[in-house]
Amino acid sequence: MEDGDSGGSRFNEMTRMWSEKGHEVTVLAGMIHGFESKKMPEYKGKYFVCKQQGNVSVWRCYMPETYNTNFRSRFFGYLSFASFSVMAGIFKAKSKYDLLLVSSPPLFTGITAYVLSVLKKIPFVFEIRDLWPESAIDTGVVRNKFAINLALKFEKFVYKKASGINVLTPAFRDTLVNRKNVPGDKIVCIPNAADFRFSDEYLENINVRILRESMGYNDKFVITYVGAHGIANHLIQLLDAADLLRNTNVLFVLIGDGMQKPMLVEEAARRNLKNVVFLAPLPKGEIFKYIIASDMGVSVLKRLDTFKTIYSNKTFDYMACKKPVLMIIDGISRDLIEKAECGIFAEPEKPDDIAEKILQCMSKPDMLLAMGENGYNYAKKHFDRSNLANKYIDYLHDIKHK
Repeated sequence: MEDGDSGGSRFNEMTRMWSEKGHEVTVLAGMIHGFESKKMPEYKGKYFVCKQQGNVSVWRCYMPETYNTNFRSRFFGYLSFASFSVMAGIFKAKSKYDLLLVSSPPLFTGITAYVLSVLKKIPFVFEIRDLWPESAIDTGVVRNKFAINLALKFEKFVYKKASGINVLTPAFRDTLVNRKNVPGDKIVCIPNAADFRFSDEYLENINVRILRESMGYNDKFVITYVGAHGIANHLIQLLDAADLLRNTNVLFVLIGDGMQKPMLVEEAARRNLKNVVFLAPLPKGEIFKYIIASDMGVSVLKRLDTFKTIYSNKTFDYMACKKPVLMIIDGISRDLIEKAECGIFAEPEKPDDIAEKILQCMSKPDMLLAMGENGYNYAKKHFDRSNLANKYIDYLHDIKHK
């Protein structure tokens, strides 16, 4: 995680705010940024690289460049990071720390948490951004019964050893309490949040008409997706919708990377979909410019019950930029945009419905404008990152003094 990374923005902001309040923060992170598959030249041939991000020390730990190519490579990448992050915690991060905070997935960060917790004799808090291994099992990424049983046992072990658990959605908490027998008083819910640092500056200072003109968007209805291009995201459904909308002025802009991106690019070319544009991962600030230049932002996942428990973090970026959300995820993400009145829901894996909802939105510009304002105001009230960072540090302080 570094300032401007396309991935990891949650902790980029959290750690920046904590350090500004006088806390000493050291981060152990991998050498592959966000959803990219290439190492920066400064990491090549090295096992550890320390970088300073404001007052935060970031130790980049070795990971193979094959990390994002397929599941087998990702699995070994996870194990590689677990091994080298433990070594970094022992031999590089030598300050006297009060506690450890680790974030999952991958579940293997629990290895780092437990080993360093024992060696340094400090508690650890385990954050759950996604229910794993459930999501990997439901998407078919993990099928081996031995691996599944091992993962479930390790998950139970980590939950037991953690001094506290933060979940990003209330649905995760319900699952842990009702299905995994985790004590409710061990769990707190501090969700993903809207990052207003870039959006407020850009909304105030950027001329959107000129920005759209510079991007070639003047006569387009632009729908932007930001994030991973993986199995769980199932972005083929956006290509299917684009196919149905090829005779309109709808343009899909897909920003990011992942295991399925080569297939998606090839498929878009095979179908001659000139209304789909793929962009490489971009720094956070640049991503916000693309969102602000868009007419809508889209949040999308594969149609699975597991994903009904997830808040799509990109949704909060769209809200912060006053953009209405095309929500192609059922469950609590749908509930969120309907409660905030900031978007429209389309059935996952139903291209006809996705295309129809887009056409509805295109015909109602005043509705889109109101949705954008509604989302911004709702996020300011309930999901402001600075407020949640304060709540989080208070929780960590309580864990430290238990």
